[in-house]
Amino acid sequence: MDEQKFIVINGNRLSFSTGETILEVARKNHIDIPTLCFLKGASPKASCGVCMVEIQGQKELVKACSTDATENITVLTESPRVIVARRFVIRKMLGSGNHNCAVRGSDAKDWNRFQLKVNQDDKSRELCPVWGDCRLQDLAYRYQVSGDNFGAPGTGFPLEDVNPFIVRDFSRCILCGRCVSACNEVQVNNAIKFRSDEKKVVTDESDNPLRNSNCVFCGECVQACPVGALVEKDVRYRVRPWETEKTRTTCTYCGVGCQMYLHVKDNKVVKVSGVEGVAPNYGSMCVKGRFGFDFVNSRERLTKPLIKENGKFREASWEEAFDRVAEKLTRIKDTHGSDSIGVLTSARITNEENYVVQKFARAVLKTNNVDHCARL
Repeated sequence: MDEQKFIVINGNRLSFSTGETILEVARKNHIDIPTLCFLKGASPKASCGVCMVEIQGQKELVKACSTDATENITVLTESPRVIVARRFVIRKMLGSGNHNCAVRGSDAKDWNRFQLKVNQDDKSRELCPVWGDCRLQDLAYRYQVSGDNFGAPGTGFPLEDVNPFIVRDFSRCILCGRCVSACNEVQVNNAIKFRSDEKKVVTDESDNPLRNSNCVFCGECVQACPVGALVEKDVRYRVRPWETEKTRTTCTYCGVGCQMYLHVKDNKVVKVSGVEGVAPNYGSMCVKGRFGFDFVNSRERLTKPLIKENGKFREASWEEAFDRVAEKLTRIKDTHGSDSIGVLTSARITNEENYVVQKFARAVLKTNNVDHCARL
């Protein structure tokens, strides 16, 4: 067993294990070191430089995400040197593309004032689709970086919105690599990568759109993107974070039990995101779980039981519907025997509900004819 080792961060003497980085030790002890390119579960890219910290006695600043913790070193995460360096990095990123973050309070009142000044016919160039929900904007506020570099014209690569789920706005990409890590190391889909000159994230050598690539539209890249370069198509310019309420729930599409947040506006689900740091999915979702929620708000969704009489359906109460089902099942069982009845359960309900259904079939209906829709 390794001998216990210690590092000092902001005056706190903290233990660490061999192989842990300064960032990992800090986060484990609730010490905030900001990052943009770092993605938990993937190898550190050390590309953004936001996580730079000072080690006393060393001339150069180091990147906390890729620097191993070393015994008895003293680390400062918010020294004057660190703050100057971070402000430089943030300003450089803001100047790299169309990042009109506008350093001011990120609430609805300020957003409305800002929106009034904008040409509504050219939203893609003027407005940020994730205003109020952007890590780069958060850092610009935190370190008060503002002025000349906001609203640069961007990379010149055209916006891609030809698929039904994700909009790729290259003018807002900061080339942090989080989307590439999410796709290749977390989901292991290998649908995107950096071009050879590392100036653009592409699908293949021909730079085909996502819909013509190996992308399965799980949306892992969207959740990983810290800026407005990757946004859900249905949400873009339609929903702001302060307009929604988040409710944690369990995905109903299969029996895995993925944890997700429903983002609700005006009593309608407008977006789904994975719950990070929680089993079993740790923030990851499949295409159905992340994008297949329109049925919840559908006007065609049944909200009351229907009973067919004379070839037509009529609405009924739940009590009447339950009584009708019980009466019919009892009559069939008494007339033709229990094995004349079969029960289908569903992948769209919870494991507990499926258990109750099969228990009802065996204990009440006295039949073992139970199957599951996943086999059909």
